[in-house]
Amino acid sequence: MNRSDYSGLALSESGFLFDTESGAAFTLNNTGKFILRRLMDGDDSAAIAEGLAGLYDVTGEEAMHDLDQFVTLLRKMDLIPADGADR
Repeated sequence: MNRSDYSGLALSESGFLFDTESGAAFTLNNTGKFILRRLMDGDDSAAIAEGLAGLYDVTGEEAMHDLDQFVTLLRKMDLIPADGADR
């Protein structure tokens, strides 16, 4: 399966993520919730990394690295589209 959009994902304010397509459920921490919410809102990776750097005491480079790692994991799990968080 290759996900083409985020319509099959339900993300609660508490960080509970439910994939309606597979039935899988996950709990995200605040950082993961922030990233996924921004992806679902259509933000690009530069904007998301800038937001992370502003929320947490990290450089833009560190934020981009962490974002890239998380997006790679979400893609491997087929939770986000292959083109999610394009750079």
